[in-house]
Amino acid sequence: MENQNYKTHVKVDPLYHYVLSLLIVATLVLSIINVVRSFNAGENILQSILLLLMVVCIIIVAILVRMSPLKNQDRTIRAEENLRHFVLTGKLLDSNLSNGQIIALRFAGEQEFPTLCERAVNENLSPDDIKKAIVSWKADHNRI
Repeated sequence: MENQNYKTHVKVDPLYHYVLSLLIVATLVLSIINVVRSFNAGENILQSILLLLMVVCIIIVAILVRMSPLKNQDRTIRAEENLRHFVLTGKLLDSNLSNGQIIALRFAGEQEFPTLCERAVNENLSPDDIKKAIVSWKADHNRI
């Protein structure tokens, strides 16, 4: 594995992000074309609408299949970082930190983690600003 840093930390699942997304968009476009043609011809209107509704259902399922595991990962990261902060400082994370900030803080090395947590709260740093401020990057190869 290559060293992870701000420029290389984003992970993509090609099968999901490229293949499935492209197939869903193509199916949506073709089903919309089918609905328009059916209305213009006055034939098979019910079938074309049904096909379009099925494509919309598939899109909703694809979004939920992606979002549910991400929410679970977010909860896990929050618990892990809360424990890490407690081990390093004897205190839990500040409750004013947002999930996005905590998720960004997971990349901070042990020495700068507590200080960066304080900066994130005091300066209301965005997750992107937190990642840019990290000097000693701690890789996370498990999240997609």
